[in-house]
Parts: sequence; C-alpha cells; structure tokens
Amino acid sequence: MPEPELSALAVNVVVPEHMRWRDTRRGEEFELQSITVRLLPDGTLAAKAYGRPVAGGRGGYVSFRVPDVPELRDLVTDAASSAARRWAAHTGFGAEGSVDR
Repeated sequence: MPEPELSALAVNVVVPEHMRWRDTRRGEEFELQSITVRLLPDGTLAAKAYGRPVAGGRGGYVSFRVPDVPELRDLVTDAASSAARRWAAHTGFGAEGSVDR
C-alpha cells in the first residue's frame, strides 16, 4: 500500500493567559488565545494566532502573526514536540472503531 498523501499536519495550542497579547485588525482589537502550528513539508514549523474580540462577540475567524519572542517560540516548539510524541504513541481506533468521535 502506498504511503498516504498528507495535506496538513497541524495542532492547536492554547496560549497561557500570562502569554496572551492583543492585536488590531480592521479597527477591532483581539486578544490572541490560541496558535495553530503547522508542520511544513520541509520539516519547519509555521504558526498563526487566533483570538476573540476584546469588545466581546464572536468576531471573524482572523489570523494574526505570532510575534517573534522567545516565550512564544518555545511554546510553539514544545507543542510541536509534544504532538509528535503523542502521534508516535497512538494506539489506533478505540474499541468502537469509530472514525468520528
């Protein structure tokens, strides 16, 4: 059987409260609360941040650049390493054999 073609390898990481930051898009201020980390085909990582409008409400699904600061770089790197360990240790489908849990 040929190796499956993967379109994306991504994990979502919660940004701890003390590391969250704010950014503005289209005149609306957002608090960035999560980071989506993608593993690119060349083995490097890419990251985008997402959050909620500070004024409340749902707001749009808008991505933001992750600032290049050591604490956030470490969070992204640690999350990728943790995800790799979890994926490597997977045990297949559960007892029910269900694809959609």
